[in-house]
This record gives sequence, C-alpha cells and structure tokens, in this order.
Amino acid sequence: MSKNTLLLVFILLLTSFVSDAQIPTKWRGPHGNGIYDETGLLKEWPASGPEIIWHFDDLGEGFSSPVFANDMIYITGGKDNEGYVIVLDKNGKLLWKESYGKEFFESYPGVRSSPTVAGNLLYIYSGYGVLTCMDAKNGSIKWQKDMLNDFDGKNIQWGVTETVVVDGDRVFVTPGGKKNNVVALNRFNGDVIWSSEGKGELSAYCTPLIVELPARKLLVTHTADNLIGLDAADGKLLWSYPHTNRWAVHPNTPIYEAGGIFCFSGYGQGGEKLELSADGSSVKEVWKSEKLDSRIGGMVMVDGYLYGSGDKAREWRCVDWKTGEEKYASKDLTKGTLIYAGGMLYCYSERGELALVKATPEKFDVVSQTKVELGSAQHWAHPVINDGKLYVRHGNVLIAYKIK
Repeated sequence: MSKNTLLLVFILLLTSFVSDAQIPTKWRGPHGNGIYDETGLLKEWPASGPEIIWHFDDLGEGFSSPVFANDMIYITGGKDNEGYVIVLDKNGKLLWKESYGKEFFESYPGVRSSPTVAGNLLYIYSGYGVLTCMDAKNGSIKWQKDMLNDFDGKNIQWGVTETVVVDGDRVFVTPGGKKNNVVALNRFNGDVIWSSEGKGELSAYCTPLIVELPARKLLVTHTADNLIGLDAADGKLLWSYPHTNRWAVHPNTPIYEAGGIFCFSGYGQGGEKLELSADGSSVKEVWKSEKLDSRIGGMVMVDGYLYGSGDKAREWRCVDWKTGEEKYASKDLTKGTLIYAGGMLYCYSERGELALVKATPEKFDVVSQTKVELGSAQHWAHPVINDGKLYVRHGNVLIAYKIK
C-alpha cells in the first residue's frame, strides 16, 4: 500500500472519529425516539432475569437517564439540594463528579433532566431553569444562564424536566416566557441567536423534537396548552395545535415518522396524529385517541405500529400508525416506560417490573420478566441500551444488565 493511500485511510478514519464524537447525545436514544439500533440482543432472558454486570449505588436522587459519549457514561443526581453530573467508565467506576448548582428538592426531589453531550461540552438544565455548560472531560463550568430570570420565564409545579437539544452550534431551551418562550443559544458561549414568542405559554416538561425536511428544519415542542412548530433557523412560529390536559404536563417528546407527528400526554388527554405539510408550515389532524394517554413513559413507532402504555387508561396498547386502529390492549403489566431494539420492547413498569415483550401487533407477548430490586423511590427513569447492555436507573442506583 502506498504512502498516499495510507494517508488517505488515516484521514478518513480520523474524520469519522471526529464526526462521531461531535454527534450530540439525545434523551431516549440516538434518534430521540426510544428506538435503539443494536443487534444480536437476547430474545429471551434467563429465568432469574438478565445478568447484572455491575451497579453504581451513589447517584443521589433523581429520575434522569444515562447518556454515552467519549467512551464514558454521563448521568445526573442530586444530594443536599445540589445537582451533580456524575461520570462513570464502562465498568461502572466513578471517574468524576461535579456540582452544577442548586437542584429541585421540592415535590418528588431530585434531578429531572438528562445531560446532553456534544464533543467536549455537556449541557444540563436544572429543575430551577438554570442552564449550565460544562467541560465534558472534567466538569469545569464554561458558562451558565438563568433561563427563567433572564428570559421572563416562570417555573412549573414539578420543576423543569426538559433535556436540552443541541443541533449544530445551537442549544434550544424553553424558558416559557411570554416574550421569550423558546430560545436558541450559541452553545459555545451562551449568546442568544434567536428568541421566539411562540404562544407565550409556560413550558410543559417537554424535551423538543428536531424534524429535518427538505425545505427547513423544525423545532417541535409542547408548551402548556399547545404543540408548536418553529422554524429552527430563526424561531418563527409556523403552526400550533391545541393540546392540553388537567395539569399542563407534557413530558413526552412527540414522535415523527414519514410526514406524521404524534403528540400525546396523560390524565386521559390521549394523543393525536397530525399530518405535516411538505414544507413544514402547517399541520392537520389525521386521527386521535383518548386511550393513548401515556403520562411520562413515552411511546415507540415500529414497523407501522405505535406501542406504549396509558395513564388513566392503564393498558399497554398497540395501534396502527396510519389509521389509529387499536390492535390490542393489555393489563398484563403495570403502566410504565418503554424502548425498542431488535424486534423487542423493553418495558419498565412503575412497580419495578422489567419485561421483554415481542413487538408485534398481534398481542402483548411477554417473553421474559424480572423485578428491579436495587435502588429507591419511583421507577420513572427511562431505560437505555448501549453496547449490549440495558441500563436502568432507579433512584440512587444505576444498574447495567447483560442482554447480549
């Protein structure tokens, strides 16, 4: 092989490495939709449940999920009214732990948001609405902004839970102010790129969705009483769709697939599928269902079917994405969260049941089931799959299960 060929191969490998390192992490997996691309995972677990490879028992209080970047595990936790970013190696050993300031220790105390890592920077949004940018290598603080005080926002009843979204040189945040409803900041220094009035409503616990279209890039999120679509380039409000519930709680990131957007929330509100125009400038309702009312557990869209659990309607359900037709409803498991990989649903109930379920519209087919015994408080954190392991956070404990 010639020197020129070797040099070209080296450059291509280096470019690929740098590109991968700069891809921002997302809440609910690499696509932000609960779908994981891993293959070769177990189709059935041992009778005693999947093997626990390791567990880390000192996270502090919180409900966030881990993210993976720079060959490390990033997660958050709270103790004594402080919030911390905690970084582990792939074997669960603590590498460093740094405070980013005061955290939400009122009702359901603990950290809400997951960190977002992009290259050598990470971002964490506290329950009190303070956005902190840290060095992803050591946790030193680069900059901070009080998004509520600086952008005429107001905190919400159970504290901010938004995991901020990074796209290119921007970090998007929803302070929920009347004038500064949604804001795009320069992620390197915190300077304002644009501020949108949106609908002038309070934020609503939602992590936004980025939709890339030929004509433009959209930022889609929930505020108190509406789903809104903004032009991600300049913050212009393109459309809104009324969607509220008893408490204006909308923690579920909307789902986008093939020109359709599905928004959903709990307390009996349910969900609606909307058709997005080709240029992203408008939406219209396709179908709705009050039974698809997941409060905090998310849903997944797999091979033309939506899967998830209800809140007021407590069954696990499968519906046809195109028509909204219900395929099954099951009470075989308590309501909870779910993710998907390799033909299987990974369901984590509010009672700590962890189930492996076939992703089929025919029935809620539980193949294997175990119980999360470690940890404390509510079973609300969303599971994560990475490198053949299933990660489950329960309060102060992060558990790594072998599923490959």
